[in-house]
Amino acid sequence: MAERLTGRDPATGDVLEVSMSGGRITDIARHRSDGDFPWICAGLVDLQVNGYAGFDVNAEDVSVDTLAGLRESLRSVGVTTFVPTIVTNSHERIRHAVATISLARKADPALALAMPYAHLEGPYISAEDGPRGCHDATFVRPPDIAEIDQWQAAGDGVIGMVTISPHWPVAEDFVRALVKRGIRVAVGHTHATPEQVHAAAEAGARFSTHLGNGAHATLPRHPNYLWSQLADDRITAGFIADGQHLSADALTAMLRAKGPDRAFLVSDVVAAGGMPPGRYHLPVGGDVEVTADGRLVVAGTPYLAGASAPLTHGVATVMRLAGLSLAEALRLATDIPGRIAGTAGLRVGAPADVITFTELPF
Repeated sequence: MAERLTGRDPATGDVLEVSMSGGRITDIARHRSDGDFPWICAGLVDLQVNGYAGFDVNAEDVSVDTLAGLRESLRSVGVTTFVPTIVTNSHERIRHAVATISLARKADPALALAMPYAHLEGPYISAEDGPRGCHDATFVRPPDIAEIDQWQAAGDGVIGMVTISPHWPVAEDFVRALVKRGIRVAVGHTHATPEQVHAAAEAGARFSTHLGNGAHATLPRHPNYLWSQLADDRITAGFIADGQHLSADALTAMLRAKGPDRAFLVSDVVAAGGMPPGRYHLPVGGDVEVTADGRLVVAGTPYLAGASAPLTHGVATVMRLAGLSLAEALRLATDIPGRIAGTAGLRVGAPADVITFTELPF
């Protein structure tokens, strides 16, 4: 059945009439109008989702139903494409999560479209306090390409991104091996030297995982691993713009350093996201608390344990904190991450992942 959505283009103010049929965009008509229309754009693309609304990618009992519920919950807040993110854990727990994501993609074409690949955020990260974040130190270990191959076999090649700390002596060879297998490589949760960061980029690492977080509380003024990731033009950086993870000044300066073509927003949201304030027990962070102001912390501490707000909130917050226009903010949550994930955006022939809205949550 044909469907049509009408809304205003955030970049130009033109009115777009988007026709869809059979799950695809069939026509986009553009015209000028002074009428009262909502905004319209491609669905948001979130490259780092641990869970949301009680659905947990890292749960011991993660299932196809878990991922289907996660997709529907995210769609309700404007996110039509997401990358399920698996954190540091035992070999078997990671294998199970990878296999389940693959099974879900095979079972449901809609899930296959919504989840283009899986992201391993660890276990090959820094074991140091600060850079490790809330990852379980018990399972942090050196990079092992044979282990990656075992997981890929279990998931029929569904792993599409791996976050590593390039401080490991084998990091350069490991990055090259991942790239050779068609896997994207991100630097994150690291205490690497600037030289090691640049060497990873030379070997093929092209992304930073939530830059500015998963870091020491105190760093040398210079050099340090934040400056090196900001300065390296081979690296496109993800940022959590929820008002909790980065201050307004830090977020603004980092976005300006990377520029509009080498930056994107992620939510880093976990299963407690979208849930009422209170205490929860999660595979990511253990005992955590969602405070009344939306901050997600390890219970009884001031330390962050991921994020509680979806990417829609990040779009609104980056406008407020960094002074971006709606079009500029949306580009960081649609075009740039879509380019990384291989989504098609708002064009004829693309999947009918189109959203309309009148306002965004602050």
